[in-house]
Amino acid sequence: MEIIKIGIIICDRYRRCAGGKCFRAMKNREGAFSLYDKDIDLEIVGYTSCDGCPGGNIEYAGDEMVKNGAQVIHLATGLVVGYPPCPYIDTFKTFLENRYGVKVVVGTHPIPQKYVDNHEKLGTWKSAEWQEILQPTWVDEKTRIAYN
Repeated sequence: MEIIKIGIIICDRYRRCAGGKCFRAMKNREGAFSLYDKDIDLEIVGYTSCDGCPGGNIEYAGDEMVKNGAQVIHLATGLVVGYPPCPYIDTFKTFLENRYGVKVVVGTHPIPQKYVDNHEKLGTWKSAEWQEILQPTWVDEKTRIAYN
């Protein structure tokens, strides 16, 4: 069976997160993990926070994850759903891809409905740029509710 090794970088605001939603989504191939075929085994080789704005741990985390075999690094859904959303998502993605030659996916678990409701009221995600960023983690409402 093919194995893809994955690193996950979470927002430092959620540094105490145990990763339950991310790991559940990985197991069920939901959210951004729906990008992977169910016949492929996914293995976590690193899980850490960015270390807070402006992402002081991104360089070290990327280096460590790649040394541990990471082929893909996911920037966790928390960077998208927190308020305000991470202003460095594109910077992190570009840096990691260029510095380490790995694919970077924005998102892990599906966006919980409670965050959709809040960001729709605030108008946070109206731009075309945000619509593209949200795409890997945007799922049906029933699934979003299940991730509340």
